[in-house]
Amino acid sequence: MSLFHHISFKPVDPLGDGLREEIVAEQQEPEAITDLADIDGEQLVDVWDKIQGDVRNDPTWFRDSED
Repeated sequence: MSLFHHISFKPVDPLGDGLREEIVAEQQEPEAITDLADIDGEQLVDVWDKIQGDVRNDPTWFRDSED
C-alpha cells in the first residue's frame, strides 16, 4: 500500500490569513473583470480613470506623479 494514496492537500491560501476568501468574494462581484478580452479599450480607460480619481481623493494615500 502506497503512502501517496492517503495524502491530501488543502487549497493554498496565498498569505495564510484569509486572503483566499477575499479574492474569491471579489471575483464574484458583478463588476469584477474576469477576462480582459471581454472589455473594450474605452471601457478599460473609463474604469482606470475612476480608480485614479479615487486614489487622488483619498487623503490617506500617496499622490501620483505627473511624470
